[in-house]
Amino acid sequence: MSQFKYHAKATLDLAFPVIIGQLGYILMGVVDNLMVGKLGASYLAASSFANGLFIFVLVIGIGVSFAITPLVAIAVGAENHQECGVIFRQSLLVNLTIGILLFLSVFICSNYIGLFHQPKEVVVLAAPYLRLLAFSILPVMIFQTYKQFIEGLSFVRPAMLITLFANIVNWFVNWVLIYGNLGFPKLELNGAGLATFISRLFMAAVLMYYVMSNKSFKEYDVSFHFKSLNYNVIKKILHLGIPSAVQYIFEVGAFSFAVVMIGWLGTKQLAAHQIAINLASISFMAAIGVSTAGGIRVGNALGKGSVREIRYAGFTAIFVAIFMMSIAGIIFITFRNYLPTLYLDDPQVIPIASSLLVIAAIFQVFDGTQAVGIGILRGLTDVKIPTLITFVAYWIIALPSAYLFGFILNMQAVGVWIGLLLGLTTSAILLTTRFNFKSKRPNDIAG
Repeated sequence: MSQFKYHAKATLDLAFPVIIGQLGYILMGVVDNLMVGKLGASYLAASSFANGLFIFVLVIGIGVSFAITPLVAIAVGAENHQECGVIFRQSLLVNLTIGILLFLSVFICSNYIGLFHQPKEVVVLAAPYLRLLAFSILPVMIFQTYKQFIEGLSFVRPAMLITLFANIVNWFVNWVLIYGNLGFPKLELNGAGLATFISRLFMAAVLMYYVMSNKSFKEYDVSFHFKSLNYNVIKKILHLGIPSAVQYIFEVGAFSFAVVMIGWLGTKQLAAHQIAINLASISFMAAIGVSTAGGIRVGNALGKGSVREIRYAGFTAIFVAIFMMSIAGIIFITFRNYLPTLYLDDPQVIPIASSLLVIAAIFQVFDGTQAVGIGILRGLTDVKIPTLITFVAYWIIALPSAYLFGFILNMQAVGVWIGLLLGLTTSAILLTTRFNFKSKRPNDIAG
């Protein structure tokens, strides 16, 4: 018990700033939806659809950037500080390249979103909004590079504070541009897209300035200064980052395709889905924070070569996530009829969203467990089998089940969410089993 308390405290010390930072990040989306929702259900549905497509592409870059933290954490555990700077510079080069490619992909694809057979009013609003979101990809990739690097060094508060301030920027620019205040034109949904770009540019610029000017990071050479291409380090980054990206593609892709499926059911169902998934995303940030903390601590333990510390760090993170997500589930059930009214007052949308929140409450524990499972396995640099697990869970289990319950059994949006619940449950069980197996093998632990 004393060991559990020690590891729980160490995990929470790292997790809480990450959780608050992630909540601040997701709060931007909540604020966007609250402010866009005032324009009507069609605007909210268009925001949901465009963001679903955008996130599906963006997670490729974010997934690759996640390779930085465990690699730096392992180097710190092994007391190889010179390697940390090399990892940063090569990661920045990789992430900028990926960011440019993703920007071009989103911008071009925005012209073809009508192929998804969404309601006409949704497509008309979503296309220009998606093009504006594309411009925020490069700032996100720069921010992610610096953020993941300093988190690998266990500096987790700076990104949290910057993200919280960025919320003020986002809210203010939204207020000005969505509604046409202070003499600016009323841009409605496109105003939200511009606000997203400006707030993410703010985040990247401030974090860059902080890291470059802080003496704690001087030894790592954290500027846009590339001494040379280090193919071995780039290979390590891509070896860990590409499967991590694919994991998120499988997961987020399943949820994004669920948005498309629910769009087939109509604007009201899609708006209800956006409300429920937005609220579920808030609690999921707690799991992401614990996942990040668990991955850092597992990486440090791996660098030290301590199997005992690896298992303590990993399983403690899982137990902490289960506890926190259980609380979120209770809140969703208790306030399921009230929470949707924060977004809009449509009497046809609110009952649907309320029903979806009941299912969201049930899958909280499984969602938290699978998120931490991904993080602690990444801390072991174990990504190939977890990638296969996420494919099976979401594309073999979740989506076919979602179509079965939602359309064949005519349970509509509720049925789609039941399918997602089955996928999350499968992922949670298999990833936890994988960590238990992998962490017992000291001679094969990073394979």
